[in-house]
Amino acid sequence: MASPFIGGPERQMLGLAEALPREYRTTFLSFSERGLCRPFLDEARRCGFDALELKFNFPDVRRAASEVAGHLRRLRADIVCCSGYKPDIIGLLAGRQTGVPVVSVSHGWTAATMKVRFNETIDRLALRWMDAVVCVSEAQATRVRATGTPIARIHVIRNAVSLEKFGRTDPEFRSELESLFPSLKEQASPRFRIVGAAGRLSPEKGFENLIEAAALVVKELHNVGFVIFGEGPRRAELTRLIADRKLQDSVVLPGFRGNLHDYLPHFDLVALPSYTEGLPVIVLEAFAARVPVVATAVGGVPEVIEEGISGLIVPPGNPKQLAQKIAALLRDDEKRQAMGQRARQRVEDHFTFAGQSAIYQRLFQQLARWPALARMA
Repeated sequence: MASPFIGGPERQMLGLAEALPREYRTTFLSFSERGLCRPFLDEARRCGFDALELKFNFPDVRRAASEVAGHLRRLRADIVCCSGYKPDIIGLLAGRQTGVPVVSVSHGWTAATMKVRFNETIDRLALRWMDAVVCVSEAQATRVRATGTPIARIHVIRNAVSLEKFGRTDPEFRSELESLFPSLKEQASPRFRIVGAAGRLSPEKGFENLIEAAALVVKELHNVGFVIFGEGPRRAELTRLIADRKLQDSVVLPGFRGNLHDYLPHFDLVALPSYTEGLPVIVLEAFAARVPVVATAVGGVPEVIEEGISGLIVPPGNPKQLAQKIAALLRDDEKRQAMGQRARQRVEDHFTFAGQSAIYQRLFQQLARWPALARMA
């Protein structure tokens, strides 16, 4: 992996590893990313897994691949599972050096910068040579098919969520959220509501549209606060937009939170304004927390949200419609709470790690050299 923070893909790989049976042995390898990988590796170790920081990285492809290949031989790995374009390229080379089957987990592409677009182009080429490509949604599978990857090697295994993290709630986290809006709290009424969002503060996430939508919502519903958790290159630009729209009392950017699951149950609504997604984990986690979602119809979002049942869907890049749907749900407590209950049932029925793990096991057993003792590295 290449894990500068513990985001959705990292939580997915950890959740899968925890759900696999005991006969599977998992070791996590991550590129250093200037030492930023260490919180993820520490979390993996806390969960009981071996986790190693790699010494070599791009652009030293040869030594990076040789280093990974050395670990695969030492571990006697049966499968190498890659998540991200750098792991895909290095993992594929290492797998070919050692004869270990290589599985890529394709979460999606962002095209966020020129450098990212170049690397994602290389990744699309690498997918053609994988032994298997796991797509986190049907929408992503459509994009992978367009790369020329053989259809027989493409498998849809959707993202999942750890339901047990949302069994109990601590009201202190609601109090902390409310404390982010001192002026709203002072004039708080029974209609004080908080809308949450989370993700990397980068162009593809579309948070500028959520801020524009917030400007429309607070004109109508004064006691509504918007919290956008995350860090990224657009922080300064989003901060300026908040100031330009005079929303400093209503929209806050508190930074990244590694324990997002503690806050989610205390939002009244979650919003996702992205331009592109694979299958966003934040939607599944909000559903597990019994919180409905208003999201853009991108990637695998329509495969999760049942319109009008567990959430609402809007077109990307349309702050007006986003604002209308958010305001409509905030006005109707009964409908919003009913949606939250149905959202929880949705993930219980279709998006558990137990169900996801069973599908992965079948794939690993097809690929592994010793199906009775398949081990993922």
